Amino acid sequence: MQTDGSTTRPPRSPGASTPTLLYARPGIVVTGERFTVGRNSWPVADITQLWTARGPHDRLALRAVAVSAALIGAVGVLLGFTGGLQRLTAAAYLTLGAVGLLPLLLVLAGDRWRPPAYELWGRLGGAEVLLFSSDDERQFGQVTRALQRAREGVRHGGWTDPPAAAAWRPNR
Repeated sequence: MQTDGSTTRPPRSPGASTPTLLYARPGIVVTGERFTVGRNSWPVADITQLWTARGPHDRLALRAVAVSAALIGAVGVLLGFTGGLQRLTAAAYLTLGAVGLLPLLLVLAGDRWRPPAYELWGRLGGAEVLLFSSDDERQFGQVTRALQRAREGVRHGGWTDPPAAAAWRPNR
């Protein structure tokens, strides 16, 4: 154990190169060679296609819309069969119309409070795989761009520094 607080690390071999880090947050790492999300990790070279999609809507919101639409429909059918529609006033018709908009309002509120997740899909070995999902649009965009850059690096032969150019001097 070192008493001066330093640590001993094995020396790096001169030929070994570290992978280019393109994005790193807790649980998500994109390098020039690998894409890691949680416990899943894929080589970037194996990802042949990328596309984005939106996930499913919140189940609670969908259930609320279905129940409210069913109840409104049932009230309308009951009023129709009992002959109550002929006895309604204009204010009652306006109220029924406003209540008829309740499912639409529930859909809008549900998507506002719990929007569908952003999903990043890819093709790996002929199978479609959900690579990454997030409800944070900014983080999703950063991860998607980093993975696209990593794929471009693989397609163009890797991440190497450009050769140093000699200083240009005019001919005199």
